[in-house]
Amino acid sequence: MPKVPLWDLPELPQNQLPLHLQLQKTRVSCNNDAPTNTENVTYSGAYAALGIDNSLRLDEFRNNFKVKVIKLNEEDMEFDLIGIDASIANAFRRILISELPTMAIEKVLVANSSSVVQDEVLAHRLGLIPIKVDPRLFDYMSENDVPNEKNSIVFKLHVKCERKSGERLTVYSHDLEWLPSGSEYVLPTENSSESKPKTYTSFTSSQVSLPEFENNPITVTPGIIISKLAPGQEIELEAHAVKGVGKTHAKWSPVATAWYRMLPEVVLLQDIEDDDAQKLVNKCPVNVFDIEDMGKGVKRATVARPRACTLCRECIREPGWEEKVALRRVKDHFIFTIESTGALPPEVLFTEAVKILEDKCESVITELS
Repeated sequence: MPKVPLWDLPELPQNQLPLHLQLQKTRVSCNNDAPTNTENVTYSGAYAALGIDNSLRLDEFRNNFKVKVIKLNEEDMEFDLIGIDASIANAFRRILISELPTMAIEKVLVANSSSVVQDEVLAHRLGLIPIKVDPRLFDYMSENDVPNEKNSIVFKLHVKCERKSGERLTVYSHDLEWLPSGSEYVLPTENSSESKPKTYTSFTSSQVSLPEFENNPITVTPGIIISKLAPGQEIELEAHAVKGVGKTHAKWSPVATAWYRMLPEVVLLQDIEDDDAQKLVNKCPVNVFDIEDMGKGVKRATVARPRACTLCRECIREPGWEEKVALRRVKDHFIFTIESTGALPPEVLFTEAVKILEDKCESVITELS
């Protein structure tokens, strides 16, 4: 940066940082060799020599914080979190992955399995099948609890490949049949004179009779291959699902992935025209730049799609281009993406993550008070 005499510096408005300090505070500069200004300036007295208070104020946070939904469907969601620190965005990501509960198959009772897939591998594959049910309708089951209609879901799988068919049979996840009345397998007991034999669950009523499942049967994500059976092979089992969280096992994670990135900012430091403009457009693999016709045969490069920038740095890799193009990241603007496994819609997942973070903050305040 060129040196400027003190008397030539422009007068600054009160309580505002100079431009170069403002850029250091709010932007990550992505240079050709490495990014700079990656740290956050959080110390309240960082700019005390300039008479500026850098303390975090709740009213400023409320005014600056925004959530903008960019894309939303049944499976994934993309939205912008504006005005927050990276630690808060990362807290949401970690909660989404490991602390939001779902229902997943935990226990598999194999009555018959003659396929080439070992029982342990078969049970593992069943556990990873997403179950389409709201986990908020169920209770957690501890070691001392008995499986019942409020803490368990039971599925049955019975598929056989007939010998005379001569062809292999593919077993899919949608072959799992929901048993709303609980397990059908009888527990081995010494007293066989009981009128009603005991099973592996203790359902007092059918789950179909519950109002939340009366017109909304429990299903799983269809189309997932469980195994393939040769002629004469058979699989017969029961699968019991319980409520859990992703930090116990990944099968309880409600998201396929949850990730974020800082908003890219692409700035042209000078006018790039004619041949250089075309060269810049050809450099970018994701078509961030475009050419605008300025009239009289002059063509100028413009930044058309800055959000698509992946910071591959191809546009500034050659010598001299860093003086023409600046690549930055906005430190308090995050592009957040949530891909749901299907148990809950992505917008509900984020809402539940906010509630969990709120509960954590309240518990900390309670401990400190």
